[in-house]
Amino acid sequence: MNLTQQPLVQQLAAGGAGEHRALIITLFAAFVAATLGITVWAGRQTKGAEDFYAGGRQFTGFQNGLAISGDYMSAASFLGIAGAIALFGYDGFLYSIGFLVAWLVALLLVAEPLRNSGRFTMGDVLAYRMRQRPVRTAAGTSTIIVSIFYLLAQMAGAGALVTLLLGITSEAGKILVVVLVGIVMILYVTIGGMKGTTWVQMVKAVLLIAGTLLITFLVALKFHFNLSDLLGAAAENSGKGAAFLEPGLKYGATATSKIDFISLGLALVLGTAGLPHILIRFYTVPTAKAARKSVNWAIGIIGVFYLMTIALGFGAAALIKPETITASNKAGNTAAPLLAEAIGGGAGSTGGAILLAVISAVAFATILAVVAGLTLASSSSFAHDLYVNVLRKGKATEKEEVGAARWATVGIGAVAIVLGVFARGLNVAGLVALAFAVAASANLPTLLYSLFWKRFTTRGALWSIYGGLASSVFLVLFSPVVSGKETSMFPAADFAFFPLENPGLISIPLGFLLGWLGSLLSKEEPDAAKYAELEVRSLTGTGAH
Repeated sequence: MNLTQQPLVQQLAAGGAGEHRALIITLFAAFVAATLGITVWAGRQTKGAEDFYAGGRQFTGFQNGLAISGDYMSAASFLGIAGAIALFGYDGFLYSIGFLVAWLVALLLVAEPLRNSGRFTMGDVLAYRMRQRPVRTAAGTSTIIVSIFYLLAQMAGAGALVTLLLGITSEAGKILVVVLVGIVMILYVTIGGMKGTTWVQMVKAVLLIAGTLLITFLVALKFHFNLSDLLGAAAENSGKGAAFLEPGLKYGATATSKIDFISLGLALVLGTAGLPHILIRFYTVPTAKAARKSVNWAIGIIGVFYLMTIALGFGAAALIKPETITASNKAGNTAAPLLAEAIGGGAGSTGGAILLAVISAVAFATILAVVAGLTLASSSSFAHDLYVNVLRKGKATEKEEVGAARWATVGIGAVAIVLGVFARGLNVAGLVALAFAVAASANLPTLLYSLFWKRFTTRGALWSIYGGLASSVFLVLFSPVVSGKETSMFPAADFAFFPLENPGLISIPLGFLLGWLGSLLSKEEPDAAKYAELEVRSLTGTGAH
């Protein structure tokens, strides 16, 4: 095949199309420069702990809803779901439904009570009616582990996307890309804190929605705004026929795969309400009413985006052969960039190059914004829960606390860079699934029990967090995500005895069970007055920060 007949993504990887690479580099550089400018501006307004952790609680419901959308729509949403739909049709679209439905749990059970009950972190809610040091240690540990696994997935995704599009083939070059992404992430958080991170997430959300709207419009135009024609072309081009539009292509072949889908769905739907970088966003608004509004806005914005994944995924399936998608990336993560190239005019065309550059820059912006949010969540929890309340026993000044958060950002960023370097060839989807499963197994049961069950005790919280954390990590380590399959992290090895790829079906009920059992077996007498005070505060906002 002639180089000019190959998809542009493959041309770039092969070292051709220098002018297209220059366009992509220019767009990347423009975005990074613009967002760093926003971060520096926001950093000048960051005076104390409340500014660094919660942006001074100055954001409106709409602004926070936009920022939550930017934080939530990660590389897994934009690149991963488009690829899953392009390769597996109906079963791939189930990811979109799961991610969206998850927000109802966050809205109905968590957003408003959490905003009323805490100050900066999840540990604040738990420590309100329990022994501070052990529960803050557990909450901080869980937050950092969930955030690092999620960070790892984003770093690996960034490395894969950028090295492919910039034509970097050397191992040293790939390592350098991961390091540079990590450095930019550290700068965002250390300089701008929550204010800078929030503005970056808002800009990123606007760019992502605009880019996806453009692709959706062009795909609809291509098929004369006829959804039936689009789905028909996708089914035919996929080589699977009618089965492409029916359930079962990915999760229906065996009984195990059906159970695995239930497990994955459980983790996705319940995990969102326990994700640390989502939870801290509820503290950036001035009132509980604004927290509720921000979730309503987020549901609307995210809902529109996930509806448009129909055009992204089925458009890619209709216009690009599945072999071309998997040749570029086995998991299908480059389906959206390949669709942008195809819908813009095809390989070698200026329109295709421009659209590919724009969508690639949007994907990169997506990764940077999510990475910044994750780093802020983990550094906040380290500084506020572990450093101030455990190590310093509440005696640190605000200046020392913010300083500890900034140093924690550098430390966590360094860990993410090192792990990202080793993970750049690993299965990103497995890492994201692990983060959701851990959040749903450890964080969510503890939060719900603390807010809504007066018999809940410190022992119950510790058993729930550590039990959910240990069980989910253990089961994933010995699952097909890590070994035993071609798509595993270590395909050459096989030590998988747990058949499911997601542990949610086992570890989430176990997290709830351990919280209940630990509380019943505890000799600690729950403080009824404290619970009554927390209940009034969580439901009415009386006394909230």
